[in-house]
Amino acid sequence: MSQVAASPVPWQFVPERIDVASGADSALHAMDMTTLSALSLSTEALSEHTAALRAANLAFSKRYPGDSAEGMRQPVHTVYGGGHLFRADTARKLGDVALRALDHYAADAATFARAIGLDGPPNAALADRVYGRVRDKLARDPVEDFRIDFEDGYGARPDAEEDGHVVAAAREVARGFDEQTLPANIGIRVKPLNEEWRQRSMRTLDLFLTTLVGALRGQVPRGLVLTVPKVTLVEQVRYFEAALGALEQRLGLAPSSLRFEIMVEMPQAIVDAAGRCPLPAFVDAGRGRISGAHFGTYDYTAACGITAAYQHMQHAACQYALRTMQAALAGTGVWLSDGSTTVLPVAPYPNEPTRADNVVAVHRAWRMHYADVRHSLANGFYQGWDLHPAQLPTRYAALFTFFLEGIEAAGERLRNFVAKAAQATLVGAVFDDAATGQGLLNYFLRALETGAISADEALGRSGLTREELHGKSFVKILNHRKGRSS
Repeated sequence: MSQVAASPVPWQFVPERIDVASGADSALHAMDMTTLSALSLSTEALSEHTAALRAANLAFSKRYPGDSAEGMRQPVHTVYGGGHLFRADTARKLGDVALRALDHYAADAATFARAIGLDGPPNAALADRVYGRVRDKLARDPVEDFRIDFEDGYGARPDAEEDGHVVAAAREVARGFDEQTLPANIGIRVKPLNEEWRQRSMRTLDLFLTTLVGALRGQVPRGLVLTVPKVTLVEQVRYFEAALGALEQRLGLAPSSLRFEIMVEMPQAIVDAAGRCPLPAFVDAGRGRISGAHFGTYDYTAACGITAAYQHMQHAACQYALRTMQAALAGTGVWLSDGSTTVLPVAPYPNEPTRADNVVAVHRAWRMHYADVRHSLANGFYQGWDLHPAQLPTRYAALFTFFLEGIEAAGERLRNFVAKAAQATLVGAVFDDAATGQGLLNYFLRALETGAISADEALGRSGLTREELHGKSFVKILNHRKGRSS
């Protein structure tokens, strides 16, 4: 007969709980000994490995915290303008130009729908709804983020000239802050930190911040963001972070109050000389200051040797870089932004406003921009660049259409899933399990944040309470519902 190993002596198993907030281990209540009598491992058997795993888990949670700064919403775009042109009321003027473009080239919803490819009987009601919301957004809050550009959109100028423009821009930002005409997010883009431009870049940064803090009596706008272009080295990020720390100390600003974003415009920011992606190292070097990573379509494709005729956002080279950014920075709290459409919706014959060629050119550029924004949204990039005020209508049209056309199906799936708590559900031909719950919640949060739907619409279609929606956690919603029903 075969020998049967004797059962181990039953023991009381006390599972371990990790208290992340306090860093302490504590024992839970003892479980039923009869249920656990077949267990073979004691807590002490893996104590050394448990300590190592616990430390690794806590380090992972710190490195990948999820959403970024509390109370801050990611803008849907960044609008760039030359540093010599900025004024306190620039955002409002850009909105007015965008509205005039609509009035001239798409005075009604049907014309705008044909221009962007949203025409056809099934889309008539959606087109009317989108058009109305686009006009409302342009009248109310046309620009969510503006970058005063002292790099490509400004060029190389004598130091004295750039100094004057930097000081003037800082004073205009201060005036806009006092008059409440600034967009929610605003900042400057300095020149690169290579040896050719490093000193000029630092001079622009110093002059801007020193002038701004002085004009605003020791403070800066809450949505201030500084942009570093063409980052290729960890040392560049470390240098800029150190400069911001030194400026905070000299200007009397709170530590870590100055944030910056990096621009991914060179292949070396995707794959370095050792064959690794340096983006996580960039984030580490930023020491918590990096708020965003913005892709530069045209510098990147040019650096890859792609000719001008094929330099566009949906090129395979761009998609490789964007997917790498997405994977490398997921969960870090760093906001991602896609690039820009450089075919602008401007009339080729401005002195002949009624010429049909003007309408054709503007509509063609609108459709291209709309398609690019929709492509970015479908691939998880909720921010991009806009280079001209006439691109604002198609930016918001793409956003609103993206969310509105799927809102009913998403609402049905979310309501069904929450109603059945943690059980998997089948709605139509789509299978939902716990892994999709947060994605459905994120859909409503993004739709609400971009203005595609109102708070009342979000609550009505999702079936959530206001507290559940703004809690932003699907797991918390399930736990709350379970607790309420038990």
